[in-house]
Amino acid sequence: MPPPVMSDRGTKRTAAPPPPARRFRSMEEVMRDAKRVDPLTREGYSEVRCEQCRLGDGENELVLCDGCDKGFHIYCLRPIVVRVPTGSWFCPECQDSKPLTRFPITQTKILDFFRIQKNSTSEIKCAPSEDIIPDGKKRKRRWTPLARQKKRRRLLPYIATEDPQRRLQQMASLATALTSLKMEFSNELMYVPRMAPRYKNRASLEKEGMQVLPKEDKETLELCQAMYKRGECPPLMVVFDSCEGFTVQADGHIKDMTLITEYTGDVDYLKNRETDDCDSMMTLLLGVDPADSLVICPDKRGNIARFISGINNHTPDGRKKQNLKCVRYNVDGECRALLVACRDISPGERLYYDYNGHEQEYPTHHFV
Repeated sequence: MPPPVMSDRGTKRTAAPPPPARRFRSMEEVMRDAKRVDPLTREGYSEVRCEQCRLGDGENELVLCDGCDKGFHIYCLRPIVVRVPTGSWFCPECQDSKPLTRFPITQTKILDFFRIQKNSTSEIKCAPSEDIIPDGKKRKRRWTPLARQKKRRRLLPYIATEDPQRRLQQMASLATALTSLKMEFSNELMYVPRMAPRYKNRASLEKEGMQVLPKEDKETLELCQAMYKRGECPPLMVVFDSCEGFTVQADGHIKDMTLITEYTGDVDYLKNRETDDCDSMMTLLLGVDPADSLVICPDKRGNIARFISGINNHTPDGRKKQNLKCVRYNVDGECRALLVACRDISPGERLYYDYNGHEQEYPTHHFV
């Protein structure tokens, strides 16, 4: 028994007994009492079958949903998964259980999200005619022989929708798609720390050379960029399709040779992204030295180009769907990737281009 102690009032009380010493179990005792479990082997997954085709072959392209543990071939999925994801992955059914949060169609929120210049004019006075330049002055025609007059076709600026409320709906559809992927809007190439610096983007490093964007087309590019800053977006709507995911369709008539948008995102070295599971990387520079090759990565920042679909360039029907082309240009010594209409596009028509315009390495065999 512990000895009595004196309290502040002089009365005697008994001291509390010390707590019992905590005894930890040894690893030998833990292992002795643990239940035996059979080792995990590949045979444990032998019964996994694709929920779409009901086959268990192609196990290297069979992925398991982290939500329901069901198996799917990456080429049986809609939208298609280009390569086996490196992190967590959820099947379309589990993803659909989360409702799509639509961006509010309010002018204040649209202006803030796209960083629109609030003191911009409500209308832009421009014409897609080849005789008009951005300052509004007419260009003087120079006499040239007839044989040279049709050598090259100029890029045309897009014509924005006149109805301001409809433009808000168009931009809200893009904002919905971007926020659903936790992306920020950026209408220009971004150079962030620990990726490729801007001085590495040199068109002179291109393996086989890069075509220079003519002065007139550069003016068109600058005009389109200025229009977007004023809230004059291209007549496009981002919609969600159960087979293709987010995709883009024309919300007005678009003429052949119209500049749709520039492909934007973070610029990084190709060597840093060789094992990346982002399915929307775009080649920016193919260097003579592979270490100089650059890609555009729209996984954190980007614009509407991120959601334009690719064709299955292995089938005639797939190739017929193409209505855009991606062209890389030398603009003031830097590489830029532009998406241009290669034929007239009707309202409601979805936009497609060939993902394999350069390297022929993108797996499009199972595209719809």
